[in-house]
Amino acid sequence: MREMRRKSSETRLYRQELNDRILGADFKGFNRFFALDTNAYEDGAIPVKYKELMGLVGSMVLRCNDCIFYHLDRCVTEGCDREELHEAMNIALIIGGSIVIPHLRYAYEMMDELLAEKS
Repeated sequence: MREMRRKSSETRLYRQELNDRILGADFKGFNRFFALDTNAYEDGAIPVKYKELMGLVGSMVLRCNDCIFYHLDRCVTEGCDREELHEAMNIALIIGGSIVIPHLRYAYEMMDELLAEKS
């Protein structure tokens, strides 16, 4: 497999460091939005695993690779298997159309890395 743009461990570290800097700015608007985002994915009537799959679909349709990585990472952490991820990615492809294909490639590459990392 060709070298990834950024390995999963580097991506997680980058995300954490920058989120800490942003939240450390103590700007209410940032803090409120981050809190809304965090609360939206908490366990409730819909389990976290399914919320993360929805987040993955939305991220693929919106074509945000950083978001795709985040939700894939969370999906794997929450126990999603390859078949569940394939079905979610297919829904994104159906909703978003062919413009999603480059992001499907990215998601597939990251999925392989994250599942290998987990096992």
